[in-house]
Amino acid sequence: MSMDAFWRVYSSLPQAGPGSDATTLEALRRLQPWLPASPWVLDLGCGPGRQTLALARALGSPITAVDINASFLQRLDAEAAAQGLGHLVNTRCADFGALEEPPGQADLLWSEGAIYHLGWEEGLRRWRPLLKPGGVMAITEATWLTDSPPAEIADFWREVYPAMGTVVSNMALARQAGLGVIDTLPLSAPDWWEGYFGPLQERVASLREQARDDWVLAAVLDDAEREIALYARHGSTYGYVFYLLSVPGPG
Repeated sequence: MSMDAFWRVYSSLPQAGPGSDATTLEALRRLQPWLPASPWVLDLGCGPGRQTLALARALGSPITAVDINASFLQRLDAEAAAQGLGHLVNTRCADFGALEEPPGQADLLWSEGAIYHLGWEEGLRRWRPLLKPGGVMAITEATWLTDSPPAEIADFWREVYPAMGTVVSNMALARQAGLGVIDTLPLSAPDWWEGYFGPLQERVASLREQARDDWVLAAVLDDAEREIALYARHGSTYGYVFYLLSVPGPG
């Protein structure tokens, strides 16, 4: 797949994956008892930063937002400034799997729809040291919601993310990484349709005419439509789940 064609489709979407401010803030509410008054926050794989801005508004604390895509960060900087949140959002173009942060600095590590780039187990291993003792994580991960998915959707995910686990297996891996499990929160169907697939469908429709003479772009659009159709048929069997995790405190 040409990344140029991929970004023509996805880079202008309002967010880079499923989610909503309501679900982000519900996850934050469940973590509030573990947070200090002014937490130091890392948002890894922030994309265009929909959740970054929601967290900044809710917490009033500085957030370091990290992504490898500079155009996403430019959009986030502009939107933060427009919303009067520019003083709270510090963007950084970097590989979130190889950060050079001193260990034990963050009170809250946030990541929506991005840890799969590393894999669940490897991502937790790399990110846990970034948190202070007693710090917490809120991470969404693609997750099986059944032990017996239909063959059509099982084949799709075996192709795109073969390591995808269940809630039970992901919690077990989190505990093996030395993390406590505070709670889990599945994303809702509206988080997929309103936050992600609706804008994606509009984007696909707007590019179809251009794709008549561009088979690479046409293939990216076909893949997007396939993903949407599969979720429509099998969305009850998988989804993104927030995992709310904690690092043991001092002593």
